[in-house]
Amino acid sequence: MIAAEEAAVQAQLLEDVIATAQRLVKAEKDSSKITPSYIAEKVSLAAAMFASDPPVPLDEAKAVATLIQRFSHRMGKATTLKDNTGHFDWLTATRKKDWHYWRRYRDYQESKLSDVVVDGLDEATDDILGLLEDPLRTDAWDRRGLVVGHVQSGKTSNYTGLINKAADAGYKIIIVLAGMHNNLRSQTQMRLEEGFLGYETTADRDAGAAIGVAGFGEDLKTNSATTRAENGDFSKSIAKHFHGISPEERPWLFVVKKQKTVLTELLKWIQARVADTPSSMPDWKFVTKLPLLMIDDEADNASVDTGEQVFNDDGTPDEEHQPKTINSLIRQLLHSFTRKAYVGYTATPFANIYIHHKGATAKEGPDLFPKAFIINLAAPSNYVGPARMFGKLTKDGRVGALPLSRSILDHYDPEADVGWMPPKHKKTHIPVYRGHEAIPLSLRKAIHSFVLVCAARELRGQGAEHSSMLIHVTRYVAVQDHVREQVEETVRRMRQKVTRGSDADELLMQMREIWDEDFIPTRDKVAELSSTVERPPELPSWDDVVAKLPDVLNDIVVRSINGTAKDALDYATPGASLKVIAVGGDKLARGLTLEGLCVSYFVRTTKMYDTLMQMGRWFGYRPGYLDLCRLYTSPDLVKWFGHIADASEELREEFDFMAKAKLTPEQYGLKVMSHEILTVTSPLKMRNAQTLSLTYSGTRPQTILFHRDARVQGANLAATDALIASLGMNFLPGPKYPRDGDADSWSGARLWKDVDASNVLAFLSAYATHPNATSAKAGVLADFITKMIDIGKLKQWSIALLTGGEGIGATHVFPGDFEVKSFQTRKTEDPDPPGIKDPAMFAIGVLTDPKDEGIDLDDDVWRDALARTRAAWKPEPARGRVNLPTIPSGKGIRESRDRLGGKADRGLLLLYSLAPYYKGKAMLPENLIVPGWDKPIMAFAIAFPSSENGVRVEYEVNLLYWMQEYGPSE
Repeated sequence: MIAAEEAAVQAQLLEDVIATAQRLVKAEKDSSKITPSYIAEKVSLAAAMFASDPPVPLDEAKAVATLIQRFSHRMGKATTLKDNTGHFDWLTATRKKDWHYWRRYRDYQESKLSDVVVDGLDEATDDILGLLEDPLRTDAWDRRGLVVGHVQSGKTSNYTGLINKAADAGYKIIIVLAGMHNNLRSQTQMRLEEGFLGYETTADRDAGAAIGVAGFGEDLKTNSATTRAENGDFSKSIAKHFHGISPEERPWLFVVKKQKTVLTELLKWIQARVADTPSSMPDWKFVTKLPLLMIDDEADNASVDTGEQVFNDDGTPDEEHQPKTINSLIRQLLHSFTRKAYVGYTATPFANIYIHHKGATAKEGPDLFPKAFIINLAAPSNYVGPARMFGKLTKDGRVGALPLSRSILDHYDPEADVGWMPPKHKKTHIPVYRGHEAIPLSLRKAIHSFVLVCAARELRGQGAEHSSMLIHVTRYVAVQDHVREQVEETVRRMRQKVTRGSDADELLMQMREIWDEDFIPTRDKVAELSSTVERPPELPSWDDVVAKLPDVLNDIVVRSINGTAKDALDYATPGASLKVIAVGGDKLARGLTLEGLCVSYFVRTTKMYDTLMQMGRWFGYRPGYLDLCRLYTSPDLVKWFGHIADASEELREEFDFMAKAKLTPEQYGLKVMSHEILTVTSPLKMRNAQTLSLTYSGTRPQTILFHRDARVQGANLAATDALIASLGMNFLPGPKYPRDGDADSWSGARLWKDVDASNVLAFLSAYATHPNATSAKAGVLADFITKMIDIGKLKQWSIALLTGGEGIGATHVFPGDFEVKSFQTRKTEDPDPPGIKDPAMFAIGVLTDPKDEGIDLDDDVWRDALARTRAAWKPEPARGRVNLPTIPSGKGIRESRDRLGGKADRGLLLLYSLAPYYKGKAMLPENLIVPGWDKPIMAFAIAFPSSENGVRVEYEVNLLYWMQEYGPSE
């Protein structure tokens, strides 16, 4: 038996033993008895069942470790915003009694995943299906919703589960819109073959080999109009073979690209061969007998109409509006059916939120706004997303990030904007490093790391699994080809040196240095940040790694990912264990999964939230090799991804509170569209808006950008002095509250209550915020407060002057003769905010301590805020949510702020005095943060109460500046 065949047999045995042992463990209903030793006992029993002569080697330890992880996974619950107008509840236990599609898909998933994850999938898909309409309901209905997941977190499994349940319920036509390129469409087709059809599709459309769910139940003979082949998408030639669909048939699956020709042919076929009832519109018929489920994968990409929807004076949409092509065709497909459900899936819903909820035309019908529901999916505890990868920004800096990112600076010369891969280059660019057409040292190091990862995974018993490296540095195919050639040459030389043993000393010394100085300490750091059950295995010895290098280098192939079906098909080859270095651009950016992605080299320049999030192919699941993974990218992009992680978490928290309040998708859309976080998304997707309409209701803007100008700092200190002087001596010194036995106190602080809003407005008019600030713009804040006062809100304020006591070299005596010691000023790794380089400016990470928003809360209001926080909270380990909160969140406090003293809508202004030197710097003139300024740097934050009546203020956006700073939307 050759080595590959032996490896395949061993891998199959391991899979069989794990599946059998999992069933044996699941039979134990008392979860307290499921211990590591109990799992090991069942693995030994399962291994005995598969004993053979001659024996096949079995890694029982790996089987035990895999099952311990599976039975330790935790899963949060999905949260939902919904509008049940015109909807009838229909999904009952009785209705689900004899569902064959779902039963076999569940059994299939249980062979690979933990019960907790599969139960979560069952519950989430029940929630989604129940919000659609009963397909047996014969009158016209139209349900449109959005499912928001996490990048690379298993959205495909979710909509595959939904499709199985929809087929059981009676949906007859299922259309899956699967990206814009053949590779993603083919990959989606293959996954649905495994999870729904149960057979491989062939070019002649006959059923091929049984796969996936076929091994877990009866053959349900589901129909597929598309195949996994390169030309397997719907087309005119395929349409000729299908004369129509009858209601009695089993469901039909269509997996199609979001491409004009494909969607046009599908629409023509439906109108000519499936539609059965004429309409009042010429040459248009409706399908009345076949309920439609449309799944829109990556619903924020290409599906959104980026054209400006025009509205009449009475607020009704202009029915003559011409949407963009893909949006128009998707809507026409939906408009062809009288009974239809549309479910969009995305991890970045920003563009979908900007769809106007009233958008509609005569030809296309309603726009794709998710009017019926938005569901926020939870991820299981073993998911590695932005929050785990990049940590959380706190007053003490960014904390909790996995130590897997590596900064690269040699891919171009920032002074001359030239080099191997400058941010702005053309399709004719030739990548040159130090005068040679060769890769930079950072990419060479990344490739060395990938080779080491492959060797380590083999020695950890993962040799039968795929390992991939991503190189994503340009959008141009011609430039990608140059990169691929340079990478191929690098790998060829490595292979030659290692396999022949000639001139290998220097290479092995370089790789040994990476192993000793990077892999070993990183493994230990990841172990410290991981739970006991997720702790990475020990690393193999260097000698064992070196012995594996020749085989690994012989296995590695370098591929261009150019959008063809072959990109996905390679991974599906039975028994294949690929080691691939994938070079690509936009074709890698969305949807396509690189199996076993270990190392990423990423230097794309876009700064759009949604585009960057989707480019994060390194998010996902890395069982047993998380510590080996690496992300090589620029410091600016690391900072941007951290910024995105913070923004996404804030939006999810906003969603949780609104779900608890039972608000609708329309209300959420209006709320989020006015959130300052979304000032950093594509203006094109905001319908080319040159102004943003924002509300500060329920937010906490804070100053984190500052002028490096002594005159400005002097004026801001004077503005603070004037404010303190206007407040007088009627303050509460050092506020302290019992807080249910765990006291909150602010030693040395001063708190004024019942302050008239005019004092706050006077301060904001005198304080100069930096023009690059997005949320804390003094003039915009003052405008918002003034408009709120006009409707009877925010007339009364609390103002607190806080003291830090640990800042270097600055105290200040404020009016009233009291001295305040400054807070430490912490220098971030990069003192500029993401995307902005300005020597006349400096930045800090976070200004406020979370508890500071409660400085004026009496205990009863604090308890109310805590109750609101807990009510909106749900356990979700992937977001760091494990234990029930013991203190209220800032959002919870802002929700409760209207209860203060019985007076509605009291705002809170927090004043901070920052030291003029960074922490750890000597008090020397050359170390001053602001040249010539050795007094405190004044900063502020404002906590605005949540209000149903939060007015909006206009925020100007300079599109030319935007494009220069952030680049085009991609």
